Amino acid sequence: MNINDINWANQSLTVKSDDIKNNSEELLKACKEFESIFVNLMLKQMRETIPTDEEKSQARGIYESMYDEALSQELVQGEGIGLAKQLFQQLSTYYQRPDYEDQGQGAQSLPVENL
Repeated sequence: MNINDINWANQSLTVKSDDIKNNSEELLKACKEFESIFVNLMLKQMRETIPTDEEKSQARGIYESMYDEALSQELVQGEGIGLAKQLFQQLSTYYQRPDYEDQGQGAQSLPVENL
């Protein structure tokens, strides 16, 4: 490790409030996308438990896959199932640590109620 690496590491710990807000917005978006993927997989697994007598065609499989994806995205637009909210609460604590303070002001994050 050379001295330039240490200087770069110290500079990266200084995060401005605007950067934290942008990171919080990106984190919220990522949490909602993760929840959508989770719900999509859950719907896919639930659909596989339904017994059918007929063999599913490729077209029907594509349709059901697209329908599940659209449905999962729609389900997480509002409150969702609460997974995004929990993930955001857990992961946003990293932005509220004292080493992320900017000129004596504490880190700011998006309120969880806006989920």
